[in-house]
Amino acid sequence: MTSALMTGAAASMTLSLSLRGSPFTEFNGLAAAAPSIRSPMLPSSRPSFMREPLKIEALKDQTRRESVKSRHRRLRKKLSGTTERPRLAVFRTNQDLYAQVIDDTKQHTLATASTLTKEIREAIEDTAGPTIESAKKVGEAIGRLCLERGITKVAFDRGGFVYHGRIKALADAAREAGLNF
Repeated sequence: MTSALMTGAAASMTLSLSLRGSPFTEFNGLAAAAPSIRSPMLPSSRPSFMREPLKIEALKDQTRRESVKSRHRRLRKKLSGTTERPRLAVFRTNQDLYAQVIDDTKQHTLATASTLTKEIREAIEDTAGPTIESAKKVGEAIGRLCLERGITKVAFDRGGFVYHGRIKALADAAREAGLNF
């Protein structure tokens, strides 16, 4: 072939290039065109030897306190105290038990009772540590305080603690005192 014939053929011919990862799809010797839509199958910009290896780790067991906190967060997503039906929140430590009636819309504590209040402390003075009897006293006290303030319906927030033992005794005593939940 002659060079003149090659030049004419090359001028009218479009050369298609297929380069993986290249932003250019066609090249005709005069201009380059970028693709309008990027393919999702293009390789990542980092070579395979530079990618971080997949690490699989076992989850750590939660402590008892962390389990209580995670249960309480799940519970609080669903439970909120209103003016008509405030929230009876219970908190338990190894030594004491606390109960509050809270209106979450106004962010006010309407009533509170605990094993640290004077009347309950005197009533449970001869017991050894936290007992179900002390929880019943707190439940009776919070029920009585709520009825004095005109509160009859509450939403019970066990605070992430298992409904058993002292928490159950407090709830049962509050129901016997006249609270509905």
